[in-house]
Amino acid sequence: MAKRKNKSKTAGVFTTILAFLAFIWRGISGAFGYVIRFIFRGAKDLDETHRRDGFAFLLLIFALLSAAGTWLAIDNLFGHAMHSFLFGAVGKLANIVPVIFLYLSYRIFRVPDKSKDTGRITIGALLLLISATALVHIFNGSVGTDSTAIRSGGGWVGYGVSKPLVALVTELLAIPILVILFIFGVLIITKTSVAQMMRNLISVFKFGGRGIGKVKAIRESRASKNAAQEFEINDTPPFETPLVQEFSTAAEEFSVEPEDFPVEPMMENTTPLTKSTTISSASTSKPRPQQLLLSSDTKYELPDPESLRTIPAGKGKTKANDAVIAALTQLFNQFEVDAEVTGFMRGPTVTRYEVELGSGVKVEAISALSKNIAYAVASADVRILSPIPGKSAIGVEIPNSDRELVALSDLLNSNVAFEEKHPLVVGLGKDVEGSVICANLAKMPHILIAGATGAGKSSCINSLVTSILMRSTPSEVRMILIDPKRVELAAYAGVPHLITPIVTNPKKAAEVLQWVVKEMEVRYDSLHAHGFRHIDDYNKAVKAGKVKALNDQDNAEPYPYLLVVVDELADLMMVAPRDVEDAVVRITQLARAAGIHLVIATQRPSVDVVTGLIKANVPSRLAFATASLADSRVILDQAGAEKLVG
Repeated sequence: MAKRKNKSKTAGVFTTILAFLAFIWRGISGAFGYVIRFIFRGAKDLDETHRRDGFAFLLLIFALLSAAGTWLAIDNLFGHAMHSFLFGAVGKLANIVPVIFLYLSYRIFRVPDKSKDTGRITIGALLLLISATALVHIFNGSVGTDSTAIRSGGGWVGYGVSKPLVALVTELLAIPILVILFIFGVLIITKTSVAQMMRNLISVFKFGGRGIGKVKAIRESRASKNAAQEFEINDTPPFETPLVQEFSTAAEEFSVEPEDFPVEPMMENTTPLTKSTTISSASTSKPRPQQLLLSSDTKYELPDPESLRTIPAGKGKTKANDAVIAALTQLFNQFEVDAEVTGFMRGPTVTRYEVELGSGVKVEAISALSKNIAYAVASADVRILSPIPGKSAIGVEIPNSDRELVALSDLLNSNVAFEEKHPLVVGLGKDVEGSVICANLAKMPHILIAGATGAGKSSCINSLVTSILMRSTPSEVRMILIDPKRVELAAYAGVPHLITPIVTNPKKAAEVLQWVVKEMEVRYDSLHAHGFRHIDDYNKAVKAGKVKALNDQDNAEPYPYLLVVVDELADLMMVAPRDVEDAVVRITQLARAAGIHLVIATQRPSVDVVTGLIKANVPSRLAFATASLADSRVILDQAGAEKLVG
């Protein structure tokens, strides 16, 4: 009985001690939790910039701590623990851990607004870590599990990845698999597709070993190189095709983010961008046009190519293509036509299927089935191309049910855009064969863009303007944007390329066009006075110091190209048809040699808007989907635009 009482008494004391310790622990943990919650509640009130900088400083501290355990090998408890942890985890790669933390810290300090890329970089870094540690472990020949073998190889991470992989597929296959994973991780981190990597590798050879890293430097230094590079337009036929294209397989659609441009707002009361006069939005009744010059203290840095959104490369074949091929084959069998689908070229919006005819089968046998083909593939927009240029086959062009996007960044980063140094080269898109198409606006030399509402005119104009901003400085190209609809071009307000704020009043727009006519005459007077026939020849002589200034100017300066964009011609023709038509005709007749080029867009291509005089003097036409055959004939003087896919 005494023993039981002693045991129960001991148990009671033990329980009391445990309860007391639990009470103390709850008090300490509660106080600690309250402090943490208080700190984090205060952290929520901090500015987003301070929180970002705090995280960057934390990574910098991690870099210093890891460097203390790897590079400095501090001889104390902390140094030994850090050394054992890092080398035990990733082996020899522990020496680059401080560099990784330093890079991440620098990146957050340098580009804090790109935090959305953190997930992508994390995934790529994990792939690099897994593949690199495994490769190091294999190449080091570390097969044991003792601490020396682990630290001299790829650490426990490398051991855990390489050991089962080698056991599964042997070392001969494990190495290339890990190399592929390593390359894929690099592509993810650098936000580069395989197609872009191939184009960059080709660029390395084309640029004579200057490498991918100099592509951006080539762009930014293009302005300084223009003094040595000539644009001999006057030596080429007047209406030589302005299109520039290459063959590729990527397929993507315009996706423009104008708000990403690093530009500063331009206010009417700020220092003017010209030495003499510019147009003001308030007074344009009697402008006195002078040579358009940038002030000496104006600097412009080309936007980062990454400011444009990129998207994955297009697919070469999808299930939708297989379904169309099966439908065409079944149709030919039903109508007993000896024809076969032998291949196809998939574009971003339309796929061209190649149909070869059997012996003795007429081409009309396929053309007559156009409505049946449209019914079979459930698409009203079917186009028969007989034959495909350069091939003994008939082309059946059918819109894709799974359309793909074309990114403007892919067009501007393509080889064809790099090889063309002219500041007025713009990205247009990709054709049905996946070829990148760019165009030189100076060779058009003026263009009419027309189509129904929603057909894509605004996207095209945005692409043209964005291409100029991405490739050219204000000293090379100046712009006048006329936007009666007030919303289409509003994103470009304040860009330094603009001579005047965006013109939205139709009456003011007519006056601005009259100003452009007078600016053209001033340029021609200057060319005539110095004996030149084209603005490029004049600029070449100015840069060589062979032109003396006129009108008491300090120094003769080269003329920039002047691009005038009219987003809706119909609105101007409703307000001042006579003045607008006279100005447009005058500009399109003479302005080419003066370096002035006109882009006109309209969603109402009727004869009272696109008059005969305007059509006769605008040689380049770009038609989007139209509502009727009559509109197509107004734009192109032939049918076809009414069958386009919007």
